Amino acid sequence: MKRIRFINCLTFFVSMVLIVWSVFPAFAENPIILGAPLSTAYVYGWDAERGIKLAVDEINAAGGVSVKGEKRPFTVEVIDTRDLEPGVPVSEALMALERLILNKKVDFILGGPNRSEAALAAMSLLSKHKKVSIVTSGVLTPAYHKTVEKKYDKFKYCFRIHGEAVNLIGEMIANFADLKEQYGLTKVFIMAQDVSHARGAAKVMEKVASSKGFEVTGTEIFPTGTTDFSMALLKVKSTGSQIINIWMDMPESAILLKQWYDLQIPALPFGSTLAAAEQPGFWKATDGKGQYTLCNVVNAGNAPSDATEWTMKFYNAYAKKWGVEPEGLGSSSSYMAVYVLKDAIERAGTLESDKVVTALEQTDMMGVYGRLRFDPKSHQVIVALDPKDGAVGSILQWQDGKRVVVYPKSIAKGSIQLPPWMKTN
Repeated sequence: MKRIRFINCLTFFVSMVLIVWSVFPAFAENPIILGAPLSTAYVYGWDAERGIKLAVDEINAAGGVSVKGEKRPFTVEVIDTRDLEPGVPVSEALMALERLILNKKVDFILGGPNRSEAALAAMSLLSKHKKVSIVTSGVLTPAYHKTVEKKYDKFKYCFRIHGEAVNLIGEMIANFADLKEQYGLTKVFIMAQDVSHARGAAKVMEKVASSKGFEVTGTEIFPTGTTDFSMALLKVKSTGSQIINIWMDMPESAILLKQWYDLQIPALPFGSTLAAAEQPGFWKATDGKGQYTLCNVVNAGNAPSDATEWTMKFYNAYAKKWGVEPEGLGSSSSYMAVYVLKDAIERAGTLESDKVVTALEQTDMMGVYGRLRFDPKSHQVIVALDPKDGAVGSILQWQDGKRVVVYPKSIAKGSIQLPPWMKTN
């Protein structure tokens, strides 16, 4: 009996090995290597890494990528660019990217660099090595896709799968208009971090807001790493400002919001990029003083909504795998970039860069945050207010410890609330 049992067990084991080998023969030999240059100590870096790895695990579990009938898995090589850290030169991010290309022999680049300055500088390096790249986190400057459009033949390998600063400004102005109509809020004070996309966005916001009938009462620029915002907040109060428009991706922005609450500043904090408030742990980190804070998380799926059939499936899968809900700008976009790349490779039937570029330009698929297509001239994802038409953003407000999507109306789960110490018309 023992011998028979042993033979049966051995037979079962050999059968399982043969089955696995027959299904995944290429997985140990011929992976498609994704390079992820990310500032991993910051939310726009680690959430992108988690989004990418979640998608890779799902795709590999489902059989991998089909390239001319051959099933190949994705593997991920992550490198810390440190480009979101104060004082780190752009050259360090470029050296990290080059190590991925030359030492790790990656086939494609996903994620970053995260800082706009570093991503712009990286474009020439990507062009030199003909590496297809999809920016998924950070990099909000419109100069990125304008550079592709201006010099397409050189920079055609560069794509961006999330919205950018001009899109965010349009979404903010739409919300300002609603606040003006509903509550009579007309005075805006702008606070921005001293980085390229934020400085540029602050200037554009000042111009656009003024042209739409809002009074811009002041603009303050803060060095990365600033830890005291009290003087600027008192200026907000003294000027009678009613909305604080914030452009900051540094974690110290949580201090700004705690000080806003403690000082009972009668103005609504409304972040265009506001990394600290995007994260699920923000409520606990501020002891609930983040109540009423609004922020733009750029893509649906980074806060709970029913934008598409993908949205909550992704949201729940991310939470299950990482033990935390999707955290910021780069979560859903990084996840979708892997699926979009898989689709393009399979349609191209090759990893050859120019053919994958063409396939990406022809992308038209539904995803976590709506219909995903790229402008064929600029390689910027096409944004929309309805997920049926394009990539949809999300503006959320912290209400009673929860992130509630309040914009766009097509996916909203609630409406904007004002703090009780604000006087309105």
